[in-house]
Amino acid sequence: MKSEALARLAEERVDHRFKGLPPDADGLTVGELAAQRRNLFTDGFATPVLALSAEHLEHNLKLMETYAARHGLAFAPHGKTSMAPQLFHRQIEHGAWGITLAVPHQVRVARAFGVERVFLANELVDPAALRWIAAELAADPSFRFVCYVDSVRGVELMDATLREAGAAREVDVVLELGAGEGARTGIRTETECAAVADAVAATGTLRLVGVAGYEGEVPQADPERVRAWLRRLVALAVDFDKAGRFTGTDEIVVSAGGSAWFDAVADVFAEVPELSLPVLKLLRSGAYVSHDDGHYRKITPFNRVPAEGALEPAFRLWAQVVSRPTAEQAFANAGKRDAAYDLDLPFAQVVRRGGDGGGERPATGITVTGLSDQHAWLRTTPEAGLEVGDWIGMGLSHPCTSFDKWPLIPVAQADGTVVDYIRTFF
Repeated sequence: MKSEALARLAEERVDHRFKGLPPDADGLTVGELAAQRRNLFTDGFATPVLALSAEHLEHNLKLMETYAARHGLAFAPHGKTSMAPQLFHRQIEHGAWGITLAVPHQVRVARAFGVERVFLANELVDPAALRWIAAELAADPSFRFVCYVDSVRGVELMDATLREAGAAREVDVVLELGAGEGARTGIRTETECAAVADAVAATGTLRLVGVAGYEGEVPQADPERVRAWLRRLVALAVDFDKAGRFTGTDEIVVSAGGSAWFDAVADVFAEVPELSLPVLKLLRSGAYVSHDDGHYRKITPFNRVPAEGALEPAFRLWAQVVSRPTAEQAFANAGKRDAAYDLDLPFAQVVRRGGDGGGERPATGITVTGLSDQHAWLRTTPEAGLEVGDWIGMGLSHPCTSFDKWPLIPVAQADGTVVDYIRTFF
């Protein structure tokens, strides 16, 4: 899938649009800056600056590639996490079937960078987006696109737009089974599923190729409830196959899998019986690529199955102490504009004296207690030893709201050498 557009990212000029980068790099291309292999701490990077660990990123990519293969799963990681075509490319290099996305704009980004298989985890009823999808499918026979349907009304809207557009290829759809009462999107009952499937069959523009859903929305989720819902999803696929509802396709898609319960998905999908066609068991977990130091560190399935390995948090946000008004309080120059805060506040991890090339020390006695737009509030105890000018490295919680604040992210090795830059498109 590597495209000319991907290669052209290295030709983009570094300037004021990209926070945290060295001011004296203005005018260089991203490729030229990467070739200089500057040090994150001693070669002009300005705080705040978010960095990805080169080693942890590669570890996570390999770990999920191995996990999916071991469990016989196809993998379409959710691209909304990073919206970084370079990472999409690396995920596909590491065995991904394709990329999952959430909204039409994200599909346009993926297509602009040559992604050939897209799973849209949403019902698509926007006429402009549907016309664009129809044109993409007509122009590129290798483009595989699958999206949710979860209502008769949605099917009718899709059909009307695609007919009006003169769509040359059917759009592949999967029924989204809701995770339960009070959950997010999706069809609530098997009877309603049959009605939506009938509506799809009545069109000449849509093709039913499978079933899908998101187990992360199961109310009061625990292993028993999640597995029970996943078995409902599998049973729906089995019943529909027996009823001959998957016609005109060469495989049946059964898809689930966020970042909290993919072990349950692997277990239940291993129980899928032989159907009339091959089954594409499609896992969609996305947060693994960077993992984190908070929410996903606590809920990752690898905590339950440690023999399978462990993900490593790849993000670290570096900020500088700019105020030390009292012995118990300090302020660093990174805030809500720079750090995820929707699930947890950042976690103080390490300190560098003045950001120099010397060693790091643990951020003992330092706690992030709040964020303003551009400041982190730090509570300090006497052992903190924190001074104005010190750099503080913070772990983050929730990858999806970390990537979106940084349009160009340095990828640094353990010694601080920056070897690449990841461009995001939110």
